[in-house]
Amino acid sequence: MRVSASDKIIDSFIILLVTVASFICLVPILHLIAVSLSSNAAILSNKVTVFPVEWNTLAYETVFKDAKMISSLFFTIILVVVFTVVCMIMTICAAYPLTKKKLKGRDFFLIIIVFTMFFSGGLIPEYLLVKSLKLTNTIWSLVLPGMINAFYLIILKSFFSSIPEELEESARIDGSSHFGTLFRIVLPLSLPVLATLSLFYAVGRWNGFMDALFYITNQDLYPIQLKLYQLVISNQMSDATATEGMNALAPIPESLKAASIMFATIPILLVYPWLQRYFISGIMIGAVKG
Repeated sequence: MRVSASDKIIDSFIILLVTVASFICLVPILHLIAVSLSSNAAILSNKVTVFPVEWNTLAYETVFKDAKMISSLFFTIILVVVFTVVCMIMTICAAYPLTKKKLKGRDFFLIIIVFTMFFSGGLIPEYLLVKSLKLTNTIWSLVLPGMINAFYLIILKSFFSSIPEELEESARIDGSSHFGTLFRIVLPLSLPVLATLSLFYAVGRWNGFMDALFYITNQDLYPIQLKLYQLVISNQMSDATATEGMNALAPIPESLKAASIMFATIPILLVYPWLQRYFISGIMIGAVKG
């Protein structure tokens, strides 16, 4: 098929536009990396752009020597895994029955679910509920309140609805139960959307810190983002730096801030390549049928 000159111009323009947009998105990350690998003097004199100036790795050495930062990282990994597993189990258990037309009250339940996307009880009632259940200063205060995302539930329900009913009917003829059909037929066919929603849940939990700020006072249960928040916002030195003879209330070097941000960002970025092949197909297929 012959491509016209106008189509080539349009394609070239789109490629150029995407390249520029990609570069704009990469600039902040490149700047952070450059700052984390530059000297404090170069940073304070505004010499650092997207390339390190007076290269040194002292900031990363300081971060990795901070036992609380490492402990927070491992706790966050455990938290994200537990949160993602619980959320996916609850979302699947809620979405699959809602695809059945024989379910009594299905429309009512769907209305209630959509209602929660626009209205909520508010921060104070949620805090009082978590406190009354004695979940504060536990990992479950960061897991249970966000077990189901209504939007993700609707996406998963739409995907389940797109699976031909004949497959489930044939499974029932063979004597399969509802759970057997779910685990043997539906879920194996739903890997793209399951991977996509798992990524959404994991990234949301990894980046979250507001709930931990309200519910957690035990520093051993600080997620990495809350630790990073306190490190950057409070403008205090980490314990590892303080042990080197510096004043604990002295300002944090900008390179240390940047290194801490990269330390908290890189682990979740490593997850994307493993799930990338499912990402687009999972969103598109789950959004086809409502």
